[in-house]
Amino acid sequence: MSRMRPKDVVRAWVDAFNRADVDALTNFYREDAINHQVAEKLVQGRDAIREMFAAGFAAAEMVCIPEHIFEDGEWAMLEWRDPKGFRGCGFFQVIDGKIVFQRGYWDKLSFLKLYGLALPDANT
Repeated sequence: MSRMRPKDVVRAWVDAFNRADVDALTNFYREDAINHQVAEKLVQGRDAIREMFAAGFAAAEMVCIPEHIFEDGEWAMLEWRDPKGFRGCGFFQVIDGKIVFQRGYWDKLSFLKLYGLALPDANT
C-alpha cells in the first residue's frame, strides 16, 4: 500500500479541519510532530496538537478554503482563506504519510478582531 503524497495529506487535513474533527486532524500527525503557528508558541507532540485544535475550534468557527496546494518532495504548501476574507499559508513536512512538522503564517491581531475574540494583554 502506497503512502499518501504530501499534498493529498494536506487535502485530507483541510477536509477534517472544515469538519472541526479534532480526532481526525490529530491522526494526521506523527506522535512527536511539531506544529508552529508563528503567531503562537510552538506546540510539540500529538496530544498537545490535539489540545491546540480543540481550543481553537471552541473559540472560533474556523474554515479553511484552499486557494493553492503545492508539493515539493516531502513538503506541501497551502495558501488559504476563510469565508470572512482572512488569509494565511501553511507548510507541512510529511514523511511516511504523517505530518512531522507544520508551520503556519497568519496575522493574529486580524484574526482576533475578525472573530470578536479578546485581544492579548500588553502586560503579559
